Amino acid sequence: MLIKHPKPAYRKWLKKGALVLFVVEGACFAGSYCLWYKANTQRDFRKYLRDNFPFLLEYYYKTGEILNSQNNIRHVDQAYWEQE
Repeated sequence: MLIKHPKPAYRKWLKKGALVLFVVEGACFAGSYCLWYKANTQRDFRKYLRDNFPFLLEYYYKTGEILNSQNNIRHVDQAYWEQE
């Protein structure tokens, strides 16, 4: 006769924890992508970020400059906002 051994309780918690971690990570990635897309396509949203969250806008500009040295969105935005 086969003897069944119960699985340890920590395995159940470990699987649920990993699942929650993956779901939260996926949600954070989707949210950050949505914010990046909005900042990348809408100058008004970048102005909102400049007025309310300047550190986020600075991070956005620096990331763009690191990935593409030809990126001049910062200068175009500053010139546009100075004309307003």
